[in-house]
Order: sequence, then C-alpha cells, then structure tokens
Amino acid sequence: MAKWGQGDPRWIVEERADATNVNNWHWTERDASKWSRERLTQLLSDIDVEDDRGQCKICEVKEISGEASASNRKAKLIFFYEWDIKLEWKGTLKDCETELTGTVAIPNLSDENSSSDVDINISTKKATPESNILREVMKKKGVPIIRQKIEEYIKALQMEFCQGMILPSKSQGNPPVNADSAKKAVAKPPESKTKENGLSSTREMKNLSLGVKIESGKLELTEEFRCEAAELYMVFTDASRVQAFTQAQASMKTEAGGSFTMLDGNISGEYVTLEPHSKIVMKWRFKSWPPAHHSLVTMNFKQTSDGTELTLKQNGIPCADLERTRHGWNSVFFQRIKGMFGYGASLF
Repeated sequence: MAKWGQGDPRWIVEERADATNVNNWHWTERDASKWSRERLTQLLSDIDVEDDRGQCKICEVKEISGEASASNRKAKLIFFYEWDIKLEWKGTLKDCETELTGTVAIPNLSDENSSSDVDINISTKKATPESNILREVMKKKGVPIIRQKIEEYIKALQMEFCQGMILPSKSQGNPPVNADSAKKAVAKPPESKTKENGLSSTREMKNLSLGVKIESGKLELTEEFRCEAAELYMVFTDASRVQAFTQAQASMKTEAGGSFTMLDGNISGEYVTLEPHSKIVMKWRFKSWPPAHHSLVTMNFKQTSDGTELTLKQNGIPCADLERTRHGWNSVFFQRIKGMFGYGASLF
C-alpha cells in the first residue's frame, strides 16, 4: 500500500468529502430506459398532420423497445440510447368520411445517428389510391414533425440526466493533491494479451488491412430463408430490391472492386468477391465508424432441400457496435427480407 500522499491522485479520497468517485475518474451510469419510454410516448402521441389533400393523426404508440442510459467517465458525459418504435396513424381525405389507417416505423433511433439520419418509414394497412395519398401526406408533413419530436427527446434526455453526474471535487474547497505524488502516479496501462468472446486487442489487429486499427470483434449468424439461393443472392446485390426491403436509397456496382451504399448512405463499402448465387465478400462500414475503418463481411448461400441457408461472418466490428450490428442484420435485413418477399413461408 502506498504511503499517504504518494498514491495515485485519482484514488485519494480526501479529494472529496463523501469519498465518492474521486475526480470523477470512475465509470458511473444511470438507467434512463423507463424515463425515455414515458417521454417518447408523450412526445409521439396525438400528433396532427394536415395539408390540402387530407388530415392525419398519430393516434397510438404501439411499441417502444430498446434501452437508454447516461454515463460519466473521466468527467465526460456519455449518453447511450437505442430504440425501435412503432406508431399507428389514421386519417381521412378532404371531403371524404372514410377513415384510413397505417403505421410509422422508427427502427434506428440511436446515439449513432442524428435526428436527421433516423429512418422514419410510413406505410398503409391497405394499399389503395386513397391510402397512398395519405401516406404521402404523412411523409411530406408528418416526418419533419416526428424528427422535431425526436430532437426534443434527445435534448430532454441530456438535460434530465446531466444533473448530478459530474460530482464536485477539490475545486470546491477540498485539500489539493500533492503535485509530486501526482507525477509519480502516472503509469502506462499494460497491453491486453487476452482474447474473449470474439474481441481482440488493438495489438492483435496489426495484420488486418481493413483501415484504422481499433479494438474490434466479430460475429457469425446463420439464417434460413424459404427461397432459392439465386433469389436470395439477388436480394443482396440488386439495388432496387435492397431499396424495397429497407425503404431507403441504395446504389450498387456489383463487380469486384465496385462500391455500394445502403440505407441512405449510412452503410457503405466495396465488393471484394462475388460468386453468383453462392458467395459475397465485401468491405463494409457504418457512417459513424472512425474514418477509413471497414469490417469484412463474408456471406455464403447454401441451397437446401426446402430453401437457402445463409451464413454471415463479419470481422473488424468496433466493440461498441457489436450488438447494434447483430441487431441490424437480424431486424433490418433478415426479418424485413422475409416480410417483403415472403421468404419466411414454406417454399413447397
């Protein structure tokens, strides 16, 4: 044990009267999930939308799944939130009493995206000319209002949970740290030599030529689709089909070395290998990742007696984004593909 006055200044409890989180060095966290659900429900309920074609109203928050938290590390506030939200709307056209209904899906409200980058997908329960007109009303007039409400939520979250996160330290009259002991206390942390749960240290990434070297991990997913391998391969390589199930802009130059973008540019990359109907290898990145960093995605399509087995392996995912990436493949890609093209039903 170090003598009094010779230890690491971050741990000297005399810095604070209550001996709690000295100099705000340690990680502290507050759960903001319950508060966020209540706040989002309040903000996204009873929204009126109208133009000269008709009027709509978001009448119910059907589902809010996810989590949120506020953290303090080294006197810096970090806000984490990730939400999948489903709303229900109803409306009528001008001079018409027939009520039409639809849904609003917000699948990627997270700290990784600004309010302007969040996907807001508008759909109708019945595809009719009248309902499509109201869908356009919701897209043109309703989406900007929803983005404004999302921005209000983000600001409210930061205001609500910043209070009490940064604790008072020596600047409030507590005894100062001995300057000589502070100099001696600084030590270089040891490099990690372990590898757990698919996570690798920065040192182990030296030979991975995917961009900048950061602490990263990997994931492997297997999914069954009730379709031919050739059909599923086309879903991932044809821009019009990608736009259909993501409801967002996509562009693809399907050749080795060709570039691609998906989800309005939030995902981008380059094709490394394309083996028609059997294999795709690509460099792949989120827009929010550090500049020049790509992961490597390998997709293998195996024809089975009753459909296609897709095996996906992805290496080089920033550790903080492992779960978000896993969730994205499962919900934004796999489940939407099954729903859009009917590949979840029996093939025969």
